[in-house]
Amino acid sequence: MIEIELEPDLSSCIQTIAKREYDIILRELLQTGEESKELQGRLETLKLFLESVDFGKLRSEYEKYLLAGKRVKFFVQAIDGQVEYKTEIS
Repeated sequence: MIEIELEPDLSSCIQTIAKREYDIILRELLQTGEESKELQGRLETLKLFLESVDFGKLRSEYEKYLLAGKRVKFFVQAIDGQVEYKTEIS
């Protein structure tokens, strides 16, 4: 099982962070030409996350914590083709 940690901040929302990570992994896969199962799994997990989450709703839920000076982390994973995530606030 692959779990991806994403940490938004006041300058970059969770959607932007997920898109960046997706682009980094895609670029790495294309440049190396390697068929890394882990990288492919991470790419697929991020794709599902980006396609299935209501980011407006998600931002409204965590932004208040960022404004209060707290750290917000998302732990994203795909299980049987469905994306799931947990939120940690510290």
